[in-house]
Amino acid sequence: MTSSTINWTKIDEAPALASFALLPIVRAYLKGSGIVAHTKDISLTGRILANFPEKLRADQKVPDCLAELGALAQKPEANIIKLPNISATIPQLQAAIKELQQKGYDVPNYPEDPKNDAEKALQARFAKVLGSAVNPVLREGNSDRRPALSVKRFAQKNPHKMMKPWPKSGSKAQIVHMTDKDFYGSEKSTTVAAPTTVRIEHVAADGKVTVLMDKLALLAGEVIDAAVMNVAALRAFYAEQIEVARKEGVLRQCQ
Repeated sequence: MTSSTINWTKIDEAPALASFALLPIVRAYLKGSGIVAHTKDISLTGRILANFPEKLRADQKVPDCLAELGALAQKPEANIIKLPNISATIPQLQAAIKELQQKGYDVPNYPEDPKNDAEKALQARFAKVLGSAVNPVLREGNSDRRPALSVKRFAQKNPHKMMKPWPKSGSKAQIVHMTDKDFYGSEKSTTVAAPTTVRIEHVAADGKVTVLMDKLALLAGEVIDAAVMNVAALRAFYAEQIEVARKEGVLRQCQ
């Protein structure tokens, strides 16, 4: 069977949850298909280590996966799933550098206000690490989301049948949200002080306990978080907002 490769990007912070939660499912679906999902580290720390290997030990060095994917993106066989990466602002960059140094990685500090040519050159090298440097490399010029001029002109001459002149009274559009009993209102989180294991349980209305996950390992300083959505409250919210839209005259059935 011919083997194909999907390159799944490894990134930082919250989007990394997709790799922990979704990637195992993707790999399970691909099992036996001849398609393999590999991870490529384009995280902020990965980019720092890849761009400043001079003083790193052999076991600390990592490949420049961003450059590898950039070259691959120009080939027809490219298959890259890019997860959102953090913006990597200067404070985030400095925090990552500090943490790496504390863990024994000899990487240079970022010269925020360069005083000489050497520091200016160092600052220019760090430009490849910042978040804004990722998308242009992977998209290889495919960052322009503007429609082709011919498509735009056609849309202007042939507006969709649902389009109507903009009302002189202005838009009645509004943003609404639940005020309680939703994920935001029910969220609880805690930071564990030392390495430990936890169990996730579901307790039914009749008191029956179902163990969803047993012995989940947590690291010192790791955050565990949980939130629930009250379905009855959600349905009541939908009904209330649909009625408000009906009274405002902005709710209509599409043909």
